[in-house]
Amino acid sequence: MAKQHIVDLLGKDAEYYLEHTCKTIDKKQLHVPSKKTIETSWIGSNRNIQTLNSIARLLGHGRLKNTGYVSILPVDQGIEHTAGASFAPNPIYFDPENILKLAVEGGCNAVASTYGVLGSVARKYAHKIPFIVKINHNELLTYPNTFNQIMFGNIKDAWNMGATAVGATIYFGSEQSERQIQEIAEAFEYAHELGMATVLWCYLRNPGFKKDSTDYHASSDVTAQANHLGVTLQADIIKQKLPTNNGGFKEISFAKTHDDVYKKLTSDHPIDLCRYQVANCYMGRVGLINSGGASAGATDLAEATMTAVVNKRAGGMGLISGRKAFQKDMKVGVKLLNTIQDVYLDKSITLA
Repeated sequence: MAKQHIVDLLGKDAEYYLEHTCKTIDKKQLHVPSKKTIETSWIGSNRNIQTLNSIARLLGHGRLKNTGYVSILPVDQGIEHTAGASFAPNPIYFDPENILKLAVEGGCNAVASTYGVLGSVARKYAHKIPFIVKINHNELLTYPNTFNQIMFGNIKDAWNMGATAVGATIYFGSEQSERQIQEIAEAFEYAHELGMATVLWCYLRNPGFKKDSTDYHASSDVTAQANHLGVTLQADIIKQKLPTNNGGFKEISFAKTHDDVYKKLTSDHPIDLCRYQVANCYMGRVGLINSGGASAGATDLAEATMTAVVNKRAGGMGLISGRKAFQKDMKVGVKLLNTIQDVYLDKSITLA
């Protein structure tokens, strides 16, 4: 059984998450994160030596170093959700240096943020923790707002500030998705040429993904296909929301799917839904990190713990949690990040 504080945080659902056995996609088919991830997943790929070094640097930093798992602090919300909405709960994070301090003190593998945030403190921190520079954003001053991601800089700028990796978002399903796919494919190719790793936020955005009051933006089958597009673009890590339902392709009646996706490859259990996401990341060759989501206040620690357990037991690579960590006192944020990391350090929490 997992360490007691993890069990306590899961509460009455501890057995449901910790004792589940996956009977959909066999765990033996997965490429499981480990200290040998470079050798088992990447050594035979087309990634050049400098890119392999960058992936190794991401995997070799923080409390989770040399485990194959990652804990990443993402703070791009100042643009994606407005600075006021993001930092008003704890105004110290208007100062970029506090973002870096939280990532370092929280034992993270890396910090993901904007050109402005990371560039403003690059000389002081680029050697202390790996940077993931977010190269595109959806800005919220266009009215009415559109589902669009636009470039905020170029790959060479990220390389010049010492970035270990670049990150980008594609809004799959949006009117602008085809342009975004082409832009990011080109940007990731150049990032690899320069030896940087690549992380892709594979999000869905389309009003049509909602039907009869049910939102399928986090449906396992549809998000898994977004993941599959992301790995095709040669992302080294995929970021995705934890599935909240399934059957989006069937209910919305678009694209193509197969009955076996729902009868054999998934079930109603969150771990099985997440495993289907992992399967679409080349069976885990490309690591899946799930997002921590918005801050809900008192339940944040329990929610983050649950998400980490689901991701790890499904075969994922880690968690990328921002608002749950930085929208509160720094000591509390550090505790939350450390608790997430404890899940991945706990050897009794195994693949389902």
